[in-house]
Amino acid sequence: MAKVGLKDIAEQAGVSIALVSYVLNGQAVQKQVNHDTAIKIKQVAKELNYQPNQIAKSLKTNKTRTIGLVVADINYRFSTGITRAIEIEAKKNHLTVIYGSSNENRENLAELITTFINHRVEGLIVVPVDNSQEEIRMIQRADIPFILVDRNFPELETNYITLDNYKSAYNATKHLISLGHRKISFINYSTTSFHFKERNRGYMDALKDHQIKFNKNWLQEVSNSNRDEEVPVAMNAILSLDEPCDAVFFATDTLTLNGLKYLIKHNIKVPDQISVLSFDESEAFELFYSSITHSRQPLDEMGKLAVKNLLNLINHKKIEMHVHLEASLVLGDSCYKK
Repeated sequence: MAKVGLKDIAEQAGVSIALVSYVLNGQAVQKQVNHDTAIKIKQVAKELNYQPNQIAKSLKTNKTRTIGLVVADINYRFSTGITRAIEIEAKKNHLTVIYGSSNENRENLAELITTFINHRVEGLIVVPVDNSQEEIRMIQRADIPFILVDRNFPELETNYITLDNYKSAYNATKHLISLGHRKISFINYSTTSFHFKERNRGYMDALKDHQIKFNKNWLQEVSNSNRDEEVPVAMNAILSLDEPCDAVFFATDTLTLNGLKYLIKHNIKVPDQISVLSFDESEAFELFYSSITHSRQPLDEMGKLAVKNLLNLINHKKIEMHVHLEASLVLGDSCYKK
């Protein structure tokens, strides 16, 4: 079946091709097209199932109505949550989102950025990976509006929307302290990422501000690539101390799941023998016999703000925007009061 063009619509509506172009490109009022004529043209276009040539249109207007999204790992709950929120908000603004996952790899990130630039996206929303400052500078050199989400680099002047990781970790640790815990472990990733370091700082400051003397063995850091093997080692370390930890705070939902597997395997009861708190949530927590107390990140708000502010950047270019959102603490049964 032949593709319907402006000429076909013009012939059936009995008008000029120019009038059809004005109406379908949203210029009817500007070009003073008669109201009834505009309605007739739209009706004929609908009847003929007219599909505009977006590529030709974007070349003419220099606008593709597409934005690129790079997430760190599509398997993370954060990634699926933020992607969904961004897609919903983008649709409201008549934008198409094309996205990919860097899998926490700098080369993948660079390749995705290059691909999106070549596809002439109007802007980028990026969850950067460790040590990817040069890749972010590459976007700056391309002069494409972009926003960093979830993670940022303090040494780079960029627009970003992140969680207040320091405050979220501080409040979570403070909650455990309020329940009477004084031997609290924090299991985090061994990384240079600023947001994970901020979680360490929040945990440490909460202990300090509540006059709890820190034991260096309480802070355990593991590698993301070897998490399955290293989390059990970390759990052994905090539970084999002369005074074992009575609470464990995990920096991510994935670390929490590894920790829960260890506790199940060793028949250590939650919360009777140890309290468990997770920085983030996971649907898999529902399979555990004790509901997990966790920090909930405002993914919907983060996604909406990312799209709205990216549009502001696209339309106005120079905007300085540094947004820090707060997590809420969702109470479960995994933490006990001493």
